Parts: sequence; structure tokens; C-alpha cells
Amino acid sequence: MKTLLSTLLLTLGLAPVLSGCAASDASEGGHGAPAPGAQAGSTGMRELTGVQLSREMSPGLNLGNTLDAIPSETAWGNPPANQTVMNAFKAAGFKTVRIPVAWNQHADADGNISPVWMARVTQVVDYARNAGLYVLINTHWDGGWADHPTYDKQAEVNAKLTKFWTQIANNFKGYDDHLLFAGTNEVHVEKEYGRPTAENCAVQNSFNQTFVNAVRATGGNNARRHLVVQSYNTNHIAAMSCNAKLPTDTVAARLMMEVHYYDPSPFTIDQASKIWQWGRIATDPAASLKWGNEPDADAVFQQLKTAFVDRGVAVIVGEYGAGMKHAYPGMDRYRKYWNEYITGSAFRHGLVPVFWDTGGLFDRVTGAKKDDTVDLIVNSTR
Repeated sequence: MKTLLSTLLLTLGLAPVLSGCAASDASEGGHGAPAPGAQAGSTGMRELTGVQLSREMSPGLNLGNTLDAIPSETAWGNPPANQTVMNAFKAAGFKTVRIPVAWNQHADADGNISPVWMARVTQVVDYARNAGLYVLINTHWDGGWADHPTYDKQAEVNAKLTKFWTQIANNFKGYDDHLLFAGTNEVHVEKEYGRPTAENCAVQNSFNQTFVNAVRATGGNNARRHLVVQSYNTNHIAAMSCNAKLPTDTVAARLMMEVHYYDPSPFTIDQASKIWQWGRIATDPAASLKWGNEPDADAVFQQLKTAFVDRGVAVIVGEYGAGMKHAYPGMDRYRKYWNEYITGSAFRHGLVPVFWDTGGLFDRVTGAKKDDTVDLIVNSTR
């Protein structure tokens, strides 16, 4: 989530919108221990395919507008991440936390990441692992340096991806398979939201390949770590066309695909829209849409299941969510229904739903629940 979309979600108050055993408690240092009954070597890396691992990860949520904030962790209105809030996520029933991270803002002109920043990111990852959560870290918007899927910028972006991911992967190479890496975020040509061109697809696929190559080259547990690549602009249609062919990898069944879901956007994230009802419970045709409802969501997730999950590739719905338009108090019912239904549908189709939150669900200091959407999400994956 970034730029205009982030602004809309902030305005909306969206926190910037497979059953299995939970992750075990982390060992000292936050590296994590194998889940009970799993086969693992001394590295703690289990012999699990991406699909098998994904069955332990639902539901998830984002620690949004925190480590991805620019120019500092607290710049976008959230307090520093702490152990208490990670414990609260786990206690509420979440199994995964996605931690969007900005790196470029904390690197020198040669792409060397500040040791202070690397240590802070490590500390937050350890908070999550100490709580027993799966953790997903990425390179997020970060000022938009990767939003150039064009031939003229391809070499430059790939060089920076290699530089950053080599450092990040080396820092975390001893962590077990409860830590996953995601290469980028919503890569697209800035201000262009239409279908990608063949050039866009080819270049963005090269970004995915560069990420995989950089991580694998660091060795250690990264030789077998589960890695998440993104579809173009994390769009589900692009996932099944532009990005249907996954990067080449040196290990089998360890890649996952990430998409985001905010349909229909006039309801979920567009503050200016007068659409405030959704789905089969809508009562006002002027306040609702004829597209993007329950059957459409089910169809999207079924398509992703067929294209990826059924072929052995897990799918992470790395962001989704509907915010509140305060001009329409009655929207709260529909907002909660959308969040509940989309979570449940993604889960039923074998995908991992990871709700986009920037502080709307939990008090980021005390860990107290602020919205009963928490319970709707968690109960939708049981």
C-alpha cells in the first residue's frame, strides 16, 4: 500500500486498507524453534512445501505504517513497535504478521543499510518471533524507487534489489522457516493502474528473479527459506498472466505468490465515493455496486487456487481490507461484513489472508483491541 492508496486508507481509518498447529515459541534470539512434530535439522528448517507451510499461517495482519514509515518509524502516526503489541496479535488468534519495511531511507548513497536500522528491524522481527508468530518482511514502497518496471530502469533497480536483499538475507540467515522474505510490494509504473505491457511484465519478473537469486546466494537457512514474489501491482489478473511463470529457483516448492485484494475499490478505499453498502445484505442500489460482490470474490480466489495452490504454490493475500467512511455511519455493518466475508473466502480457497492494518485494530502501545473486526477475521479462519 502506498502513495494515493495509502492516503485514502489513512483517511478511511483502515489500518494504511488452512488449519494447522500454530508457530511454536521462539528460542533465544528470536530465531524460532520447529513446530511440534515437524521434522527439522539443526537449522530448524523443516521439510515443508510452501503450501504445507501456508496452512499454519492464517490469519495474518500487517504492522502497517510503522517500519515502512518515512522518514522514521513514528512519522506516520504510530508509536514504536513493541513486544506487547506482538503478544496481543498472537493472543487474539493471529498466526502471521507482515512487517512492511523501508530500507532506502536508511541506506547511504552506495546502498549500505544503516547498522542501527538493521538492528531495529531485527528487534521488531524478534518481538514477533518471541510471540510465536510467523513473520513476513519485505521491501515496501520506500519512496517508490522500485516502481520502474521499464527497460531504461531495469538494471538500476535490479542492482539495488541485489544490494539490499544481500544485506537483509545475510542478517537473518540463521532464522528458521517461521521467517519469510517478500521481494517487493506493489511494483507498477507510478500513476499507471491499467494492464501491464509486455515490457512491464518482463522487467517486473526480472525483479522477482533478482530477489530470489540474491537471497539464495547468501546460503545458510536462506538456501531453503520460503520466498514470496509479487504479481504486477499485486493484481490477481496479472498473477495469472504476466507472472504465471515463477522465477527459477535452486530448491523446489519454496516460492509463494503474493496478491492484494481491495475490490470493489469505490467501497473499500475511495473516500470520495458514495458507495457505502456491499454484498447481498445491501439495501440501497444507489449506495452499492453490481460488481465486486461475494460471487466475484469467490471467483477470484478460486482462480488463484486453480492457478497456483493446486499446482503447489501457496498464495499470500498480503493486503486486503475495507475502511470506514464516517459520512455514512451505517457503513460500519457493511465494512465488517466485507472484512469477514473476504477473510473467510480467501481462507476457504486455501489462500493466506493478511489484513492491512495501520493501527485501527489494536492499540499499538497497550495491545488492547479497538475493533471487533479482529474477532471476525480470526473466527473466519477456524
